[in-house]
Amino acid sequence: MKATRLGAAGLAVALLGALVAGTPAAAAETTSDTSSNTCVTDPATPKRQFRAMWIASVTNIDWPTKASQTDPDQVAKQKAEYLGWLDLAQKLHHNAVVVQVRPTADAFWPSSYEPWSEYLTGVRGKDPGWDPLAFLVEESHKRNLEFHAWMNPYRVSMPAPGGAGADLSKLAPNSPARQHPDWVFAYPPAGVAGSRLYYNPGIPEVREFVQTAMMDAVNRYDIDGLHFDDYFYPYPSGTYQYPDEATFAQYNRGFTDRADWRRDNINLLIQEMNAKIKAVKPWVKFGVSPFGIWRNKSADPNGSDTTGSQSYDIISADTRKWIKEEWIDYVVPQLYWYIGQYPAADYARLVPWWAEQVRGTNVQLYIGQADYKSGEPAYGSFWMNPNELSNHLTLNRSYPEVLGNVHFSAVQVKANRLGATDIYAAEHYSRPALVPAMSRLPSQPLLAPVVTAAERQDDGVRLSWRQPANGEGPLGTATSYAIYRFDGTGLAEPCGFADAARLVASVRGTEGDLQSWVDTTAVAGARYTYYVSALDRSWNEGPVSPARFVH
Repeated sequence: MKATRLGAAGLAVALLGALVAGTPAAAAETTSDTSSNTCVTDPATPKRQFRAMWIASVTNIDWPTKASQTDPDQVAKQKAEYLGWLDLAQKLHHNAVVVQVRPTADAFWPSSYEPWSEYLTGVRGKDPGWDPLAFLVEESHKRNLEFHAWMNPYRVSMPAPGGAGADLSKLAPNSPARQHPDWVFAYPPAGVAGSRLYYNPGIPEVREFVQTAMMDAVNRYDIDGLHFDDYFYPYPSGTYQYPDEATFAQYNRGFTDRADWRRDNINLLIQEMNAKIKAVKPWVKFGVSPFGIWRNKSADPNGSDTTGSQSYDIISADTRKWIKEEWIDYVVPQLYWYIGQYPAADYARLVPWWAEQVRGTNVQLYIGQADYKSGEPAYGSFWMNPNELSNHLTLNRSYPEVLGNVHFSAVQVKANRLGATDIYAAEHYSRPALVPAMSRLPSQPLLAPVVTAAERQDDGVRLSWRQPANGEGPLGTATSYAIYRFDGTGLAEPCGFADAARLVASVRGTEGDLQSWVDTTAVAGARYTYYVSALDRSWNEGPVSPARFVH
């Protein structure tokens, strides 16, 4: 991201701010944009890095808990639980949350297309009496956390005892799957252990419907991203085949190979979903978290040096194509393996492969981390090493294409088995970080804020600033602000903004042009120099304000 020089109007405002602050006007030209080729930075404190955890709702893995469903004050309990996860995210200096809001062809919002999720009340289709998605987005944004709405396109039900997960009659009465039984199939077959229902990806009306159902959330809520995981066609179960012979015969679009046709069905889902999102809200990101192996080199020269299951073949997910065609904005491969001599899937072999795939594209790469394996003997001795996850993040530094991590899942991050969360947080997340900007998303230049006051008070230093208006709508206004603090009183060198060593916070903007924030970490009597910069909703950063000194 290139910092934009102040225009004439912006320069006048910045000069006024400099006079108010008692700072030389030259400070108005200070920019937070620096070249990594000219500044020495600390890799442990990157200025930009995507940091998030998955908050899973399916079977009440993370949120809301089953206990909250029967609580007399269910709504207050579920709200408090979610705020607890945001507290954890802030403690770990995360800057995003990925929350599952459509786990089984249902909704965590009042949808006119699909029933209320059973994971809110314990009853499929039951109105919980509030709008969870509105609350989730609002509270996340208050803390300046990006909100990525995690949705599963085709899964309709989860397994139930005796194979009853494939029983249509157990779905909510208003479930579209009950109204269109020809849209779904059971896999494995009904009555078999583990059986569940899926929308059939090969039916064009199904693809259109699931896109429309998911776009309802994009249209109505201020989400920052829409996120798919690795569930497309079902993972194979034994020798059972997908019951899509008739679908292939009717909708093959000229394909003669059913495997190629299935992949094209998912390709169309991805390509069309991205186009629909960008048509209504160009700033909303679209990302996918696939299984960590696309194809093995033994099957395809473009594949990775692995021998494990291949998502290209087993779930019809041609992730590499989605990257090369730039149908997605970011990819989060689930690299849930350790570093070491594990020929099926060595973390140290897969990270460079995924880095190579995004290289030269506009698709950003984050890595899915298996916090759930840490400290669990069942996953092997490597996962009994409390430093394993931190070693993953250290290895990532060798590949500049790796721009962050997403941890699975929230309860495992909180569990902190072996102290592993504490270790990687101390070694890699010790400072705040801004979300990586995406050059492919539209943006408008932002002007520098003007810091109008920096006052000591009992709980720290209160900064106040004004943000000059320079545009209309979500692309032309400041969404949040980065705050930098330097020890002593003096003008900062440009390289002082190159990493997060002096970044003390990023805060959400409020209504109006007057903003304020309290630095509760400021030491009484210490001298500081503060700068503030504006960020748009895609985290593009404008020039920093003139300096403001605190004696």
